[in-house]
Amino acid sequence: MANLSDLLSRTAAEHPDRIAIKLDDAETSYAALDLAASRATHFLRAKGVQPGDRVGIMLPNIASFPICYYGALRCGAAVVPMNVLLKEREVAFHLGDCGAKILLAWHQAGAAADAGARRSNTECVLVEPRAFASLLDRLPPADDVVERRSDDTAVLLYTSGTTGTPKGAELTHDNLVRNARISVALFGLDERSVTLGALPLFHAFGQTCGLNATLSVGGCLSLITRFDGDRALELLERDRVTVFQGVPTMYAAMLHHPRGAEIDVSALEVCVSGGASLPVEIMRGFERKFHCQILEAYGLSETSPVASSNRRDRDRKPGSIGLPVDGVEMRVIADSGDEAPQGDVGEVTIRGHNVMKGYWGSPAATAAAIDADGWFKTGDLARVDEDGYYFIVDRKKDLVIRGGYNVYPREVEEILYEHPDVRLAAVIGIPHAVLGEEVAAAIVLKPGAHSTPSELRDFVKQRIAAYKYPRHVWLVDELPMGPTGKILKRAIIPPGNVTSRSGQGD
Repeated sequence: MANLSDLLSRTAAEHPDRIAIKLDDAETSYAALDLAASRATHFLRAKGVQPGDRVGIMLPNIASFPICYYGALRCGAAVVPMNVLLKEREVAFHLGDCGAKILLAWHQAGAAADAGARRSNTECVLVEPRAFASLLDRLPPADDVVERRSDDTAVLLYTSGTTGTPKGAELTHDNLVRNARISVALFGLDERSVTLGALPLFHAFGQTCGLNATLSVGGCLSLITRFDGDRALELLERDRVTVFQGVPTMYAAMLHHPRGAEIDVSALEVCVSGGASLPVEIMRGFERKFHCQILEAYGLSETSPVASSNRRDRDRKPGSIGLPVDGVEMRVIADSGDEAPQGDVGEVTIRGHNVMKGYWGSPAATAAAIDADGWFKTGDLARVDEDGYYFIVDRKKDLVIRGGYNVYPREVEEILYEHPDVRLAAVIGIPHAVLGEEVAAAIVLKPGAHSTPSELRDFVKQRIAAYKYPRHVWLVDELPMGPTGKILKRAIIPPGNVTSRSGQGD
């Protein structure tokens, strides 16, 4: 019997006066956070929340998030974290699909949250931080915590829906407790750690590796409400941050920031990259500039999320996501269903204590994703080298098939990032009347850079097989990104002059 919220209550008993959460100039001690969470439990019980109910939390990176998160868990409820940018219909879908009892939503997202909650017959409570804190201060703490079985659902994380309707991944108390402990060991977290909470707490990466892992050891989580490269650099210096966790676009923003060289980041011990493949040139440039070590890790919402990682005490291989974490198995499977020979590309499958219980209310989707032996099919393509290190080649759905040849966008992107003028790059496939698909690239240049699309295309053409280089290249001011800063390739719209005519320079 266990409850994920025990991570907080145990630490609060051991380190009551240590700072758990920082946001701007506000600091919340472990004792204060624990007390507020217990009062949130009282509040939710008064609203009728029972063990097994679902509680939606639609909050940004503010202290109210962990207060509501651990408060709901202590009720025995399952938390449904939601992006504050969701619109009315999306809010209604999330709440209606899981049958949420109540939604705790940020007051600035009140219109969409309230309207969506009404459509799904869910009670909505708007959380204005000061008013909510004042409300909780007037309530008595709920000292008891509902015990849960290790396989009870603790968090219901909805996937992004890139391949259709979002599905709710049921993560158990055991999934999340063990993944938090693994994160602690991988990243060397302890009570002296200061983690920069730049990742959204409603996302698996920020929630497990940032919030739960840091608070489980008595460290401090310094929050950024919404990522900004300038603010991130400022906090790295101000708070003497020891651990930074981010996605590749965050590293690119900090690397190319004009003030980067002025910032004192001497306290920084380790950086963790996940969410998408980290271009090797960005990793090398960041490590040179900030004199730190980046560990590239890999996982998905369905795997709690960490499945593999590079290690602090072992050789790192640029471009690799490292080795499976303790208690987790990974395999690369060929189209035949058999394990692919070493070095061949296939789909990554994962089995272990980190794999979700299933998709909420969707046994068919669960059966399609997890086979009878417990192997979860990720949809990611990878190869394994002679030392057992995994290298993600690309998302299966992002693969471009040009005239029968497989083109992996990441390979092309890695070359583009070698160009000194490129800040961000995204390679996609566009329809082609003869070849089926053509390779195309949308590029954001660094400030002051003047490279032309043809120059960038030729740069790649000289370094890669003829069928792989992008025939269509265009420049954009920004690339569309999701809530974690991950580039959304499905939202990239080629300019009007990019057509499906025969490829140029074939």
